[in-house]
Amino acid sequence: MAADANAQTASEYIVHHLQHLQNIKQKSIIDFSVVNLDSVAVSVILGAVFLFLFWLAARKATSGVPGRFQAAVEMMVEMVDNQAKANIHNAQSRKFIAPLALTVFVWIFLMNAMDLLPVDLLPVLWQGATGDHHAYLRVVPTADLSTTLGLSTAVLLLCFYYSVKIKGVGGWAHELVTAPFGTSKNPIFAVILGVVNLLMQVIEYVAKTVSHGMRLFGNMYAGELVFMLIALMGGAAAMSLSGVLLPLGHIIAGSIWAIFHILIITLQAFIFMMLTLIYLGQAHEHH
Repeated sequence: MAADANAQTASEYIVHHLQHLQNIKQKSIIDFSVVNLDSVAVSVILGAVFLFLFWLAARKATSGVPGRFQAAVEMMVEMVDNQAKANIHNAQSRKFIAPLALTVFVWIFLMNAMDLLPVDLLPVLWQGATGDHHAYLRVVPTADLSTTLGLSTAVLLLCFYYSVKIKGVGGWAHELVTAPFGTSKNPIFAVILGVVNLLMQVIEYVAKTVSHGMRLFGNMYAGELVFMLIALMGGAAAMSLSGVLLPLGHIIAGSIWAIFHILIITLQAFIFMMLTLIYLGQAHEHH
């Protein structure tokens, strides 16, 4: 499980596994010309897997007693639809938002689930395919901040879209300068309150977007690190004659954490979906 750990120190092993496969060498911390190719590729592949599985479920759907796969898909669709109805009261908007929420939930779950693969499995296969034993590859897109912030930014843009669609440009603009503190009949106080309200609205939008993406990223990044530490335990066992119990501890620790992590990846996908519905529901509300 930790093939490279034998030839590297613990810190070198972890640093190597935290590096992305990128289009160019990153020159600074913030460099928008850099693309994490591994995150993009895995996300697209898992998106295609999601579409194929649900197409297969729809194609084989029957009106009689459903099979296990159809029943699981129907339960998932019903769960998401109920949450959409509870947060989005506009039936027309739900025609797009409910399928969007389902896509968000399943897609993020699949991306999170990549963390359950052995740490070195895909990186070693990639190194063998490229012939480069130092090639980088990270396989958990949601442990990449650019992925999670990209998703949360897309939700923010949808909030803007529905705010304008439901309230109109004038109505939304009026809300931006009158909520949450209201306005005043005094022109000077009205201007001051308008600036303060607008500033508070900007802070709220930024805070919601950043926390939306950071919550998912933080949990998945931490889970990824734990799996790396467990993998290092296996590497230490292979190198140490005295550590006869480490292989057993490695297997037990890895199994326990993997079982617990199934709950984490499901919960994080559900939380991201729920926050998406809540934020889009707020965009439909008038203040």
